[in-house]
Amino acid sequence: MKKLLLIAFVLLSAVVGAGAAKKVHTLGDSTMAPYDEQATVTRGWGMYFGQFLTNGWTAINYARGGRDTYTGYSELWQTAKKQVTEGDYVIIQFAHNDEQHNGMDGHQLKAYYERIGDQAQADAVDLRGSIPSTTYKENLRKLAQEVLDKGAHPVFVGAACRSYFTGNKIRRNGRHDLGDSFSVLTDNGPTSGHKLPETDHTMDYTYQMQQLAQEMQLPFINLTQATADLYESYGPTKCNALLFDGQGSTHFNTTGALLVARTCAQLMKDAGLLADDIVIPTDLNVSPLDGDFGQAYRGQTLQKEYTLSGFGLQPESGTVSISCTDGLQLSTDKTSWGSTLSVGYQAATLIQTFYAQLTLAEPGITTGTITITQGDRVVTIPVTATAVVLEGGTEVKAFWRLESDDSYTLDGPATVVPQSWTGMYVQRYSAPNANTTWPEWTGYDAQRKTQRNLLSGDAWPADEIDDNPGRYIQWGIQPAKGTTLSIDELSLFVCGCGGNGMCSHIYYSTDGFETRTTIFEMKKMPANSMQYVKAQPVVTLSEGQQLLIRVYPWYNGAATGKTICLSDLLIHGMAKDVSAGIESSTLPEASSTHYYDLLGRRQSTPLPGLSIVRHADGTAATVFRHAK
Repeated sequence: MKKLLLIAFVLLSAVVGAGAAKKVHTLGDSTMAPYDEQATVTRGWGMYFGQFLTNGWTAINYARGGRDTYTGYSELWQTAKKQVTEGDYVIIQFAHNDEQHNGMDGHQLKAYYERIGDQAQADAVDLRGSIPSTTYKENLRKLAQEVLDKGAHPVFVGAACRSYFTGNKIRRNGRHDLGDSFSVLTDNGPTSGHKLPETDHTMDYTYQMQQLAQEMQLPFINLTQATADLYESYGPTKCNALLFDGQGSTHFNTTGALLVARTCAQLMKDAGLLADDIVIPTDLNVSPLDGDFGQAYRGQTLQKEYTLSGFGLQPESGTVSISCTDGLQLSTDKTSWGSTLSVGYQAATLIQTFYAQLTLAEPGITTGTITITQGDRVVTIPVTATAVVLEGGTEVKAFWRLESDDSYTLDGPATVVPQSWTGMYVQRYSAPNANTTWPEWTGYDAQRKTQRNLLSGDAWPADEIDDNPGRYIQWGIQPAKGTTLSIDELSLFVCGCGGNGMCSHIYYSTDGFETRTTIFEMKKMPANSMQYVKAQPVVTLSEGQQLLIRVYPWYNGAATGKTICLSDLLIHGMAKDVSAGIESSTLPEASSTHYYDLLGRRQSTPLPGLSIVRHADGTAATVFRHAK
C-alpha cells in the first residue's frame, strides 16, 4: 500500500507540474473563432494554431464572430483573463468588425443621435465599430495593458485580409485600410465618401495597430500583409475556391484556416516569439491527434473531423491511406462511408479533411483505431467514445408554441427562463407567407402561425457578416430546488421571411454565455422555408445552473421589414432528486477536469478505484471512486 501511495504521489506531482504548462490565448473575430464541424464548413484559424505548439504549450481560443475591440475587451477578455497566468501569451487580432460603420465609432454615433433627440435612430445603432487612429488604438491599448498587468505577453496580430481583389491584387479595404472610401461623424451627422492618398494611413487599422505596438514596445505580427501575399499567390479564382467557405470573401474553409494558422506560427517563430516552442511540420501531420469523440446517448451516431496536412512530402506525388477498425467508418464528404480511404497529393503538398463516425450501440466506452499511412510514416489515432443512458427520474418538458404569444407549458420539476429579446422585438404573430413550407414529416401547412421577430429600428444594416453581440432572442431552463436536470433534447423551427438573405446562429450555454455550443448555422436562408433544428446535448445542470438558448440573426445586406420566424421551441430532459441521495444521472462527470490512472494514462471517464484528478485551474488531487 505504501508503494501504491508513493506512485500516486509521484504521479500527482507530475500532473500538478503539467498543470503549470504555459498557454497561448487567442482573442479575435470570426476569422479566428472556433466553429462546430457538424454545423458549418466555416473554420477559424485559431482552431489550428495549437497544432504548431510543442514543449507543453497549449492554445485556448476565445475568439467569436462579430466581435470588435470594444466587445473583445468587454466580453472576450473578461472571460479569458480568468485563465491567463504569468508567462502566458495572448494573441490579439481585431479589425473586421471595427470597420462596422466604415470608419466611424458606434458608441459616438449612438451618442450623436441621442444628442439631437432621435432616440429611435440611437436605439438602432450597432455599437460595434471604432476609428482606426483613436478609439481602435485606445481599446487595444487598454486590453494589452491588462495582459501586461497579469504578467503575460500580448502579441498584436494584424487581421487576416478579406479576399477583395482588383485584378490580381488585394485592394486597400481588403487589407483593412478604408482610405479609398470612409465615413466621418461631424457635428451635423455622418458624412461618407471621404478619400485619402495611398500614403496616408489614418484609416488603416493594421498600420495603427503596428504603431501602437511600437509605442508600447510590444511584438507585432503582420498577418495582414502575409495573407495578402498568400491570396495573391493563388490568384482571385483559386484563392476563393480553395481557401474560403463559399459564403463570401471573409471566412475560411479548413484549408484556408490551416494555412493562415501555419503562416501566423511561422511569422511568430521568425520574430523570435516562442521560437523553440513552435514547430512547423514538413512531413505528414494530422489534427487533432485526440480521438476522444466525447459523450452521446446510446443509439446516437457521432462524427469527428480530422485534417491531414503535409508539406515537403516525399515522394512529391503519391497517396495516403487511411483505415479504421470495426465499428468506425470514414469519409471525405460525409456522404460515402467506408472502412478505408485513399487520398492523393501532388507537388509534395497535402491538405485534406476527412471524417470518422461511429454509432454507440451499447452503454459505456467504445474504442477503436484510425491508422494513417504514407510510405514509412504511420500515424495511429486511438478512438474512444462514451454512450450514456438516462434512467429514472422525472421527465421535464418546456415548450413554447409561439403561435399567438410567448407563453409556454412546463411539465416536470424545473423553472423556465422566459423568452426575452435584446436589440429585437416581436413584430407580430402570423403565418410567415402563403408559400411557406414545413418539413413534410410535420404535417404542417402554410397557415400555421409563427412568431415573427424584427430588430430594433426595423432596418437591417449593410455589411454584417456575423453575430451582433447586442442582438439576440433568448430562452432557458434550470432545475427545481433540490434536483438536477439532465438535458437530452433542444429543438425548434426557424426561417427568414421577406427575402433570402436572413442568416442566423443558434447556440446554447450553461455558463451565462462565457462559452457556447453551436447547434445551428445558416446563411442566406431560403425565404419562408422552415428549418428544423435539433440537438441532443449531454448536459446535466446542478441546482441554480441555467441552460440558455440564443438565436442571433443578421441579414445579408441592408434591408427593412425582413423578419426571423420562430416556432415550437422544446427543451426536454430528466430531473432527479438529489436531496434524497439519488445520483443525478448515469453521465460521467463533464467539465474541463481530466482524470488519470496510476500509470499516468488519461481516462476518458472517471473509473472506479484510485485516480488522479487534474482541474482546469491546474490543481490536482487523488480520489477514490466506488464501483456503482
